[in-house]
Amino acid sequence: MKAKKTGKWVFFAIVAIILALTYTAFFGVENYFGDTRNLYFKGAKDIRWGIDIRGGVEAVFAPDKDVDKITDNDMAAAKAIIETRLVGKNITDYEVYTDVDNHQIIVRFPWSSDQTDFDPKAQIDELGQTAKLTFCKGSTSDTVLVDGSRVVSATYAYNSQMGHHVALKFDAVGTSQFAQATSENIGSTISIWMDGGTDDEYRISDAKVQNAITNGEAVITGDFTAESAASLANQIHSGALPFGLTVDESKMQIITPTLGSNALMVMLIAGICAFAVICVIMILRYRLLGAVASIALLGQVGAMIACISGYFPVFDSFTLTIPGIAGIILSIGVGVDCNVIAAERIREEFEKGKTIDGAIASGYKNSLSAIIDGNMTIIIVSLVLMGSFGAENNVLSTLLSPIMNLFGTTITGSIYSFGYTLLIGTIFNLILGIVASRLMVKSISRIKVFRKPALYGGKKNV
Repeated sequence: MKAKKTGKWVFFAIVAIILALTYTAFFGVENYFGDTRNLYFKGAKDIRWGIDIRGGVEAVFAPDKDVDKITDNDMAAAKAIIETRLVGKNITDYEVYTDVDNHQIIVRFPWSSDQTDFDPKAQIDELGQTAKLTFCKGSTSDTVLVDGSRVVSATYAYNSQMGHHVALKFDAVGTSQFAQATSENIGSTISIWMDGGTDDEYRISDAKVQNAITNGEAVITGDFTAESAASLANQIHSGALPFGLTVDESKMQIITPTLGSNALMVMLIAGICAFAVICVIMILRYRLLGAVASIALLGQVGAMIACISGYFPVFDSFTLTIPGIAGIILSIGVGVDCNVIAAERIREEFEKGKTIDGAIASGYKNSLSAIIDGNMTIIIVSLVLMGSFGAENNVLSTLLSPIMNLFGTTITGSIYSFGYTLLIGTIFNLILGIVASRLMVKSISRIKVFRKPALYGGKKNV
């Protein structure tokens, strides 16, 4: 059965989509009514840059009550909630330290993209107040069953029967509420949520109710390690902190970017020049195939910027650091490699005496397995990096926590940023480098003026 030919209009449609996506991803879509900004799609200026690029703020949090009544577990719980809030806001470039002796928590994180006055106090307010924890019916936060303030304690425990687990104790009111909740939901799920959020990053646990619990003492079991069980216990305990957290304004500091204030502009100029050089070399070497590859690479860059800035509703805005930029560069290199492999295969098919249509079809077909193998390897590596150095309460991190424990927590955000940009870059490389490029080449080869083998690497008409 003869394959259906790709229409001539397909090339122009894909080019138009790529140009529109790239332009709006970089510049965003917005308008103003007076001083009111109506934002429809975020652009590159809405990216939250890491401390290393734009700088940030350092703050010292302290309890608002007598420190003699605060335990080390209380301090660990406070640290856990601050980290949960940072990750919940997709701030992955952060540092949180606990000064147990002085009952202080030191937090360092980057400026938000809309912060122009560089006001440390306004930036700290982004983290909000003491955490609110809720136990909810099912896997959503719609129906609250028990308020987290009713938790007296949440501790990590271990025994041979249950393994690593979390033990909960409720006060009198919480005991009554939890007894009713578990009695009415046997066989169903009760989920635990932070800060009244509705997105998955605010859900810290799902637990299936095995039986009614009437004595105010519950146990959460599962595939826990000692570290993940202790982390969950701290997060739950933090929702019932017996104290609030205040900021010592006298100790707030502005962190200057480690690369200097002009580093971002220098990187932008260097990136544009490098991309232009790559495109020129591709076009000189592979002619029309190089031009198509350059268009696909432009779309790949635009799509990556869109995923980082929060352009797509399914992707939250992301904190971009120097390692994250390295991930973008590496994924572009993989994209170039993808197009080079396809172009070389097409040239080989011309040497076998095939026609333009035959060489293009066979070239892409023969290059497919090598391209997919290489890209899937990178995707797996990216997922491992994100799981090992990501937030402690996501699935990948739970599975890969043994790897994470080998490294210091201060590099978590940097490595996660690298894995994230490398992952999305590789995914879009597969979409644009395999699907879009092939459709564009097949489409443009249908236009009479472009039906010359020399434009595709061939030496003569066959």
